[in-house]
Amino acid sequence: MIHQYKLNGYNIVLDVFSGSVHCVDDLAYDVIEMYENSDKENIIKAMLEKYKDNPEITAEEISDCYDDVTELKDNGKLFTADKYEDLAFDFKKRNTVIKALCLHIAHTCNLNCEYCFASQGKYHGDRALMSFEVGKRAIDFLIENSGSRVNLEVDFFGGEPLMNFDVVKQIVAYARSIEKEKNKNFRFTLTTNGMLVDDDVIEFANKECHNVVLSLDGRKEVHDHLRKTVSGKGSYDIIVPKFQEFVKKRGNKGYYVRGTYTHNNTDFTNDIFHMADLGFTELSMEPVVCSPEDP
Repeated sequence: MIHQYKLNGYNIVLDVFSGSVHCVDDLAYDVIEMYENSDKENIIKAMLEKYKDNPEITAEEISDCYDDVTELKDNGKLFTADKYEDLAFDFKKRNTVIKALCLHIAHTCNLNCEYCFASQGKYHGDRALMSFEVGKRAIDFLIENSGSRVNLEVDFFGGEPLMNFDVVKQIVAYARSIEKEKNKNFRFTLTTNGMLVDDDVIEFANKECHNVVLSLDGRKEVHDHLRKTVSGKGSYDIIVPKFQEFVKKRGNKGYYVRGTYTHNNTDFTNDIFHMADLGFTELSMEPVVCSPEDP
């Protein structure tokens, strides 16, 4: 499978099943686009017509380009077959080893983000908090199905997981109490919008969490446009000082500041620069996923 796109003046060709990424000129981009559905002779004819105003594009040049594409294909760098296609069903029948769980510790949230895929944290259902008993069973389930794996990962997610912080602490304490006996090493991640971050949260996370994910969309006007409190006010001024304190005290432990960009800030590189100016060095920006007509 080939995926072609143009970005910032570059022609990018991604060969999905080999993972190869090619940056090519216009001619090669067009030849690759036609390669699977046309023969060499017709491709040369089509390219001569398309580039008839460019004297540098000759039949010989197009032929050489076609041969280069063929060589890449023969070397497994273009038009690579999906060798896993026929194995997908077999994977489902095999004994599965589980290495990680994402625990939706809170199906509720204290923000009202307009683009929230989780329907403001409740996932189109009732608002609810996970009990310690359910969390404990999840840890046991992970251990029971982890086989010989030693390093196991648990992500506290939501909604906003800090709305159920006491249960987070109880689950971590339980996991720590049995990891030596079970020959396991738990790595916890906490994902938070920052509203409930305080000294207790920072101390706990910096002691127990292998990673923390801090949600910030960038510049104040960008962040506050969509990440509002339930009363309709922006959350930027509340969370930024907390995140800065969090990261300052975290030292060399893992974290990243994660932003979501939308139609409102397609210049999101400026949000990346802004977050860097705030002192955050580990950054991730992801697009909201929705239909094109969605605001």
